[in-house]
Amino acid sequence: MKNVLIIGAGRSSTALIKYLLDEAEKYGWFITVADYDPDAAAAKINGHPNGRGTWLDVLKPNDRRDLMMRNDVVVSLLPAHLHYRIAKDCIKYKKHLVTASYVSRDLYRLNPEVLDASLIFMGEMGLDPGIDHMSAKKTIDEIRAKGGKITSFRSYTGGLVAPESDNNPWHYKISWNPRNVVLAGQGTSQYLVKGKHKYIPYNRLFKQYRLIDIPGVGEFESYANRDSLLYREIYDMDDIPTIKRATLRHSGFCDAWNALVQLGLTSDEYPILESEHMTYRELIDAFLLDNPYITGTIKERLANFLGIGPSSEIIKKLEWLGLFDRKQIGIPSATPAKILEDLLVEKLKLEQEDKDMIVMHHVFKYTIKRKKYKLQSSMVLKGEDSNHTAMSKLVGLPIGIFVKLILQDKITETGVQIPVNPNIYNPVLEELEDYGVEFKDIITEL
Repeated sequence: MKNVLIIGAGRSSTALIKYLLDEAEKYGWFITVADYDPDAAAAKINGHPNGRGTWLDVLKPNDRRDLMMRNDVVVSLLPAHLHYRIAKDCIKYKKHLVTASYVSRDLYRLNPEVLDASLIFMGEMGLDPGIDHMSAKKTIDEIRAKGGKITSFRSYTGGLVAPESDNNPWHYKISWNPRNVVLAGQGTSQYLVKGKHKYIPYNRLFKQYRLIDIPGVGEFESYANRDSLLYREIYDMDDIPTIKRATLRHSGFCDAWNALVQLGLTSDEYPILESEHMTYRELIDAFLLDNPYITGTIKERLANFLGIGPSSEIIKKLEWLGLFDRKQIGIPSATPAKILEDLLVEKLKLEQEDKDMIVMHHVFKYTIKRKKYKLQSSMVLKGEDSNHTAMSKLVGLPIGIFVKLILQDKITETGVQIPVNPNIYNPVLEELEDYGVEFKDIITEL
């Protein structure tokens, strides 16, 4: 019997676990889900005869060893900084590893050991990164097969709320790790436009958003992802003059989020002393300028600080979040980011019947025999409810499909990899179509 260990039973694990349990029933495999919360792990298994949920403290090497020794493939859904521990164990016990996270430099340094053990460590096998890699590289390879030269590549992905469930002024609800929502974009974004390097520091990121109209879907705001330059090498496009990856949001989000950034509420660098006794109103006051000549209400002084009107849509969004309330924060020694995360989890949560929506959109410009073309490739998928989200499906299914390919001995590649090889992306994308993951292409001659 072949066995799979899934470490982590969080938001993005639902579709992955269901997929692998269904496949386990067909092929006689067994799936173990391990989490620090054993009840959460057991709930994901839901009594399935080919699976079990169990407790695991990933910081305890002996506990990790006992579970890993019984399995053939390990899937880590842990925070990215913990993957290295799991990876070292996988080498030691000769287990394949699959994650949805970006592959760190430390993991790439393990490549000689992974190759020597005849293992594959597949990273970035989720949505973004993951499906974005596979769909983009497939199109890139198809254009090149026709003799085309790509001159521009822009890619956009958004984890959004579906229009029918959009009922708050932020036009956003959380369908993935809320901590990552708060910390998104921190650092300096880098990309290329017509051969020129562009840099956007975090304090300007949400002010320098761009509008993009996606055919048949609508208009969205987009802000640059952290480092688009890495993808020149990944996609074998070192000489491309324009490359940019970006995140999508509904209209009005970026200006309001920029207000939170300018205030300092997305910082995770220091604790707020006695934050458990502070009210949200007092927190905002603590971040405003200490100037006796600036008077007025909290809202008026905040509006003055932001350079906007006190009745603006931005102030209304902040008020809706509860940032002017006299309610106590109740979290001891919390960082500003942790306080904001706790607030967002409550205010921007998906209700039981709510649907999320994933939008992915690639734009290629290329030439073939002196003719110029523009190819727009779009994918839209909605979730079913707050438990069976599009986010969970598009993060989990690529992992599940790839794990199945490993267990069926259809993967011959070894080493630390991401899914840009046609031997990998073709079967994964083909099966994803059975789950409604289809890209619609529009090609126009320029």
